[in-house]
Amino acid sequence: MAHHHHHHHHVNGRKLAYSIILNIAISVAQLIGGIVSGSMALITDSIHNFSDVLSLIISYIANKLSQRTPTVDFTFGYKRSEIIAAFVNSASLIVIAIIIVVEAIERFADQQVIQADLVIWLAIASILVNGLSVLFIQKDAKKNMNMKSAYLHLFSDMLTSIAVLIGGLSMKFFHWYQIDTIFSLAIAIYLLYMSWDIFKNSLKILMQFTPERIDITIISKEIETIAGIKNIHHVHVWQINEHDIIFEAHIDMKTDIKISEFEKILDQIEEILNNHHVFHFNIQPEFTKKDNKQMIAHAKKPKLSNV
Repeated sequence: MAHHHHHHHHVNGRKLAYSIILNIAISVAQLIGGIVSGSMALITDSIHNFSDVLSLIISYIANKLSQRTPTVDFTFGYKRSEIIAAFVNSASLIVIAIIIVVEAIERFADQQVIQADLVIWLAIASILVNGLSVLFIQKDAKKNMNMKSAYLHLFSDMLTSIAVLIGGLSMKFFHWYQIDTIFSLAIAIYLLYMSWDIFKNSLKILMQFTPERIDITIISKEIETIAGIKNIHHVHVWQINEHDIIFEAHIDMKTDIKISEFEKILDQIEEILNNHHVFHFNIQPEFTKKDNKQMIAHAKKPKLSNV
């Protein structure tokens, strides 16, 4: 098994804590303000803000867990924790967006008069809070998918608060109360758009799909050109997190060679895999073993004995 260790990015815990406190405060203020004013857009924004709080807490815990060293019981450590966090965060946004769409459609049939002044001031406060939070974690968001999902929560909420502010101004000066519902619907569609890629990519990693940048067929053909190799089969490629790719395969040898000779072949395999940005691999050499020699082998179902 070849190993190549990537430097793990440590998230700034203090800045995350500031963001969490600020978002709790604005979420409560917007929820109360939305109920008092009758603004669905403000309530929607408060729910989105509260999802930011959960997102930041989950992201922080996940980042801390991912830094723990592997043990006998957890041989990969907690590397998957950040991917799970990214999946939960993006999935929650998608659910929230769908709920908002349903509520917005229902509101069109029953439009209410809204207290615009309260909407305006709370929207301004939310823009400031989310803008500051975005600046706090902007650097961390460039390093991993987990923090990027939290960053998108905050950034998208800052934009939605701008929409709420525009809606509040329109209601105050032009009495366009329906714009509150229209912006709620627009916010929901935007949330779906922003969340889908992270949801899809994190799900692929959790399901152990082959990474998109890896072409198993090309890698297998390159390995089979190495002198002494007859066949490569039972190939599996998956990701532990967004950085670490694992390659596993069985190699059929043409002759019954010594372990020391196979190690020279293993060096060549390692070079090929490294060229494809794969640094973790496990290769099983074989000579007379009878098994399915297909590159991607299907698992056989166990036979049930008749009683």
